[in-house]
Amino acid sequence: MRTQKCHGRVIAALVGCTALVLSVTGTASAHAASRDLGRQVLAADDGWASFGTGTTGGSAADADHVYTVTTWAEFKAALAAGGSAPKIIKVKGVIDAVAEGCDAFAAPGYDFDAYLAAYSPEAWGLDTDLSAEPDDSPEGLRRVSQANQDAAVKASVPANTTIVGIGRNAGFKGVSLQIKAVDNVIIRNLAFESPIDCFPQWDPTDGSNGNWNSEYDTAVVYGSTHVWLDHNTFTDGSHPDSAAPTYFGMLYQQHDGELDIVRGSDYVTASWNVFTEHDKTILIGNSDSESTAAGDRGHLKVTFHHNLFSNLVERAPRVRFGQVDSYNNHFVANSDYSYSFGIGKESRLVAEHNAFTLPDGVSAAKVLKRWNVSPLTAADNYVNGAETDLIAVHNAEIPGEVLESGAGWTPTLRTKVDPARSVPRIVDCGAGAGRLG
Repeated sequence: MRTQKCHGRVIAALVGCTALVLSVTGTASAHAASRDLGRQVLAADDGWASFGTGTTGGSAADADHVYTVTTWAEFKAALAAGGSAPKIIKVKGVIDAVAEGCDAFAAPGYDFDAYLAAYSPEAWGLDTDLSAEPDDSPEGLRRVSQANQDAAVKASVPANTTIVGIGRNAGFKGVSLQIKAVDNVIIRNLAFESPIDCFPQWDPTDGSNGNWNSEYDTAVVYGSTHVWLDHNTFTDGSHPDSAAPTYFGMLYQQHDGELDIVRGSDYVTASWNVFTEHDKTILIGNSDSESTAAGDRGHLKVTFHHNLFSNLVERAPRVRFGQVDSYNNHFVANSDYSYSFGIGKESRLVAEHNAFTLPDGVSAAKVLKRWNVSPLTAADNYVNGAETDLIAVHNAEIPGEVLESGAGWTPTLRTKVDPARSVPRIVDCGAGAGRLG
């Protein structure tokens, strides 16, 4: 628990699987006259999602295309109704996509103990993956089980849609939102507890010791444009990695990412969100391979502002190819911290006016992680209250991974830029779900 002053009041900034429960209301980026969240749109110049046609979601929906949902079945029905006509979906309460538990998805005959016995390093080795295993094998039954869960927990969001939480305690558990090949989507005021993969796959060939790999990002923006994610909370909630067991000497990883923006997606703004208690948090551009690079070059334009990145391990975000603008965000690390910004292939990251709160023993050199040689701009960033040249400190302490300064572009799609010194107070008191309705 972190206790601090917010707008003159002392509050407990509790970051958990439900919304941040704060006594003040944050200012909506839309600055819309209407108090109906479903009718609010992204303000002009508010990040990359405001480029061109802007992002209006389902704000123009007629009365027949406004839905209030309280169950997973109602939510999926609302998504499917009316095609791509403008729609507003209002979520009340917490909707759980896996309320019946993992056993509901298990294929007949699937047995986890049998899986462990069949594929332990002692029995199977570490030289051959499981892709050729037949359908009636433990791995084959795992594949069927995972396919059952996949069909149950994924929800496809159509174009011209606004999804908003009503009140302070609206959100989803175990859901994977698929924003795929569509334009003009708004997601606001929702608390997301990351989906767990009930049936992770053991890959003996992943690394020198093998690894467990999982599916299901909380939200995926895939080949889509004009997406605004605002005042949401993303967390592992009641299933943190710290509570996960180990099998074959490796963490039984049941989480993937919290937000992935991939496959040529463009014009995305993520504002006033909380990303917390997670490992591989945000991925922009999912591969270095030329097969995907052709579709990513010139795209993946994303803005992050006024987000709280708290108690994460890495990828806040990891960037390939994109022109990414990250300003006025607060990064709060713990002892598990690996890095915040991953500098990937052909990325052009601008990271300015951000604040970092690092624990004793964690160097500011860890904020940046070089995966490829790509220039970036990192100016006016503060670490533990002191202005810090993130590139210089990285290069001084990690000389084998030199970073180059100068992203080669200057962001113009920004509304108010707050002083970096003030960012912890402003962001911690305004970000997250439960603040708008």
